[in-house]
Amino acid sequence: MQVIFHTGAHCTDGDRILKCLLRNKQGFSERGIAIPGPGKYRELLGQSFRAMSTTAPAPDAREVLMDAILDEEHADRMILSNAYFLGSRRFAVQDGQFYPAAPERVTHLHRLFRGDKLTLFMGLRNPATFLPAVLGNATPEHLADVLGGADPGSLRWSDCLRRIRAAAPDMEMTVWCNEDTPLLWAHIIRQMAGLRADEKIVGGFDLLTDLITREGMQRFRAYLHKYPRLNENQKRGVIAAFLENFAIPEQVEEELDLPGWTDDLVGELTEAYDDDLARIRQIPGVTLIDP
Repeated sequence: MQVIFHTGAHCTDGDRILKCLLRNKQGFSERGIAIPGPGKYRELLGQSFRAMSTTAPAPDAREVLMDAILDEEHADRMILSNAYFLGSRRFAVQDGQFYPAAPERVTHLHRLFRGDKLTLFMGLRNPATFLPAVLGNATPEHLADVLGGADPGSLRWSDCLRRIRAAAPDMEMTVWCNEDTPLLWAHIIRQMAGLRADEKIVGGFDLLTDLITREGMQRFRAYLHKYPRLNENQKRGVIAAFLENFAIPEQVEEELDLPGWTDDLVGELTEAYDDDLARIRQIPGVTLIDP
């Protein structure tokens, strides 16, 4: 079976991707794609991870998991979504690394789903906004502790992805920038489901609905109705234009409330993030989706 793990990251889509997948549950099931409800696997896999810290999985662990998760549904592809697959939000940043437990976690996944083809999907986020989001109102002491004395500008998503690849070299990864998600939304869902670009899905504009005004959404749908033959790249250009003109400010503006988070530092972190994307494009087995 092909098993797709959507692993967040924390503070990216806010379970919107899972909700969109569940809206397509029936149609996907007819195509052999299972979208189990999170209640069937999140706690179950969490318990398995904790048990595997001290003991190996039982020989029949995969069969037991599949029976519990699929509940007699037959599928060739299964999509599981949980931002905690690679670690808790509390340990999303520790000792100057993103998700230091990620290599151990993907090793657990391979042992649990032995014989299946595993693929990881993950939205990345600019460290300038990711750190304030996951740390909340962190004190300077807590910030220094999670950074392990490192400069925040030294945090690299590419390092995290390389550590995952080293632990699971046969696990392919597809990643994208959270900042680009509104432009890539339908494409991400189709990629997870293994669908062609022209195949219909439910909720292809769910995220956009949350980000632009009602008037903007009405005009957007009218535009698509007027020009029904737009390809994906053309649609992304249209989405970008409507976001620029009809975005709801409180939905697209991000508060950066960490001690010492100056405009200059945000600019430096953003530049380092852009440079890191070039490194990510060079990692074998990792696909970076560009808008």
